[in-house]
Amino acid sequence: MGRATGPGDSPGRPRSLRAEQRLEGADDAQRPQQAEFTVARHGRRWYLSAGLSDDLGGGFAILGFELTVQNELVLYNLEPARVEQGSLAGRSPPPRGPGFASSARWSGCSVIWTTPPTPTFSAKWRATGASASESSMSRRKQQDDYQQIIRSLSDRLVEAQTPIRVLDAVKWDDGVRQSFFAAGCRKLPPVDRAYYESRPLSFDPVAKKQEFQSIERDITRQLGQFSPVGQIMRRMCKEYRMVIRMLEARGTADFGLISEELYGAASDAFHAGDPTLADLGLMLSDYLNQIAGRGDLKDEPKTLNASAAVQMLQERLNRVFGGKEGTVRVFESDGIVADAAAGADYIKIRSDALFNERDVRALEVHEGLVHVATTLNGQSQPICTFLAKGPPSSTVTQEGLAILMEVIAFASYPSRLRKLTNRTRAIHMAEQGANFLDIFEFFRDQGLDDEDSYTNVSRVFRGSRPDGMPFTKDLSYLRGFILIYNYIQLAVRKGKLEQIPLLFCGKTTLEDMRTLRQLVDQGLVVPPKYLPEQFRDLNALSAWMCFSNFLNHLSMERIEADYANIL
Repeated sequence: MGRATGPGDSPGRPRSLRAEQRLEGADDAQRPQQAEFTVARHGRRWYLSAGLSDDLGGGFAILGFELTVQNELVLYNLEPARVEQGSLAGRSPPPRGPGFASSARWSGCSVIWTTPPTPTFSAKWRATGASASESSMSRRKQQDDYQQIIRSLSDRLVEAQTPIRVLDAVKWDDGVRQSFFAAGCRKLPPVDRAYYESRPLSFDPVAKKQEFQSIERDITRQLGQFSPVGQIMRRMCKEYRMVIRMLEARGTADFGLISEELYGAASDAFHAGDPTLADLGLMLSDYLNQIAGRGDLKDEPKTLNASAAVQMLQERLNRVFGGKEGTVRVFESDGIVADAAAGADYIKIRSDALFNERDVRALEVHEGLVHVATTLNGQSQPICTFLAKGPPSSTVTQEGLAILMEVIAFASYPSRLRKLTNRTRAIHMAEQGANFLDIFEFFRDQGLDDEDSYTNVSRVFRGSRPDGMPFTKDLSYLRGFILIYNYIQLAVRKGKLEQIPLLFCGKTTLEDMRTLRQLVDQGLVVPPKYLPEQFRDLNALSAWMCFSNFLNHLSMERIEADYANIL
C-alpha cells in the first residue's frame, strides 16, 4: 500500500511530497519505506523529481507529462543534454550514467528548456529519437494540418448553405395581400400547394441534401466521430437537410410539423413541470393589460419616415462599429415584411415604414449590436468560419440575445413586448386549429389596423396554407430570452463568467457553449471582436444576476399577500 503526503499547493511553486510504502498485511509497528519527491506544474505540463537509490547511481531522476488540449497524454524524458543549467551550484558529473549533479537547493534551481522536451510516448504518436526542434516542428505541422482540415470543412459548409434563404422561400407576394383585401378581408388568402410550386426554390433540393450528406460523411472521416468541432458541424449539416425538407413541403401539413422540430412549438415547456411558451404569452399579456391605457407609457408618434430612420440609425452604428471603415450599412428596401431586417454587414429598412426615436434605438440594439455584430464576429473567425452562418438552432440564441439586449440597454417598451406576446399567442391559436381569418380578428381585437393585422397573420402562416399549421420561427424571441437569461444567471451562480461573452463569437447555439470554450482554449475559435458594453464589462450584469438568483427563491404569492396593505 502507498500514500503521498505533503504541504498544501502553492501555485507556480514546486511541491515537496513524501511517499510511504507498506506491505499489505504488515505489522502496524513496522516502519514504512519512505521516499521524497517533488512535483511542479507549468501550465498543462507537470514535472517530477525523485531521488534515486545508490544502486541506481544516486542523485535525482527528472521526468514530466502533459495532458494536451486534444486530451492526449504525452510523457517526456527530460534529457540533461538539453537543460540550460543556468546558475545551479556545485555542478559535477553524476556518479554514473548521463546527467549532471548539483548541490543547489530545489528552491534555488531553475530548469529552463531551450526547446520543448521530446515526447517519449503519446496516445496518438511516438517520438523516435528526433531532435527537439524537429519534434517541435512536427507538432506545429500536425496542428496546422488539423486546423486546415477544420477550415476546409467549415468553408464547404458555409458555401453549401449560401443559396438557402428560408424567409424568401416562404413569404407571400403582394398579390396575395391585394386579393385578401379585394375580398373584404372575409375570404382566406389564395395560397395552397400549387402557389408554392409556382415559385420554385433557387437550388436543387435533392442535390443540396446530398451535398450536406457528403460534407457530414467527410467530417466524420477526417475528424473522427467524437471531435467536438466535428459534432457541431455534423449537427449543422443535419439541420440544413431538415430545413430543405421543410421548404420542399411548403403548402403541406409536413411543413408545420418540420417547423416545430426546428423552432419548437408554443405548447413546449421550458423545463419539466414548468409553464409553456403559450403560458408565458398569456401571463405577459395579463401584465401588460394592467399597465395599458396609461398616458405616461404611450408610444411617441411615429414621425420618422424610412429615409430619416436610415440616417439616424447609420449615425448611431457608425459610432459603434466605426464609420470610416464603412463596416455596417443601412439602406431602404421594398422587399421585406418586417420593418427592418439585418444581413451580414447591413440593415434594411422597409421603405413604407414609419418610426419614432425609440424604435430606432431598439433597431440599433437588436439588429446592430446583436445580429450584425455576431455575423461580423463569425466572419472574423480564422478557422471555424461556420460561426458566421446560423442554422435554425442558433435563431433561438440570436433572438434571445437581441431581446435581452433591448431590456438591459433600456431600449424595450410595453408595446414592443406586446407585439412579441401577440405573435406567440397567434402561433398557439394556429396550433389549436385557428385559421387565417380567426387570427386576423385576434389582431384586430388587439387594436391593430387591417394592414398591420394582415402583416402579422401572414408571418404566422407563411410557408403554410392559411388554414394549415403555423411557421413557428417567431417563437424564438420569447423562448430565446428565457433560455439566455437562465443561462447567464446560472453562469454567474457557478462563477463561469468567461462563458458569457462567447455568446457573441458568432451564430452560436446554447448547447454548444461548453464546446466553444474548449475551442477557444485550443485556438480554434477567437473571442468576439464586437461586444456590447453590457457584455464587455460584466460587473453590472453579474450584480443583477446575483440578486436575480436570490429573488427566484421568493414566493410572489406570499409577497403579494404581505404587500396588500401598502400597494
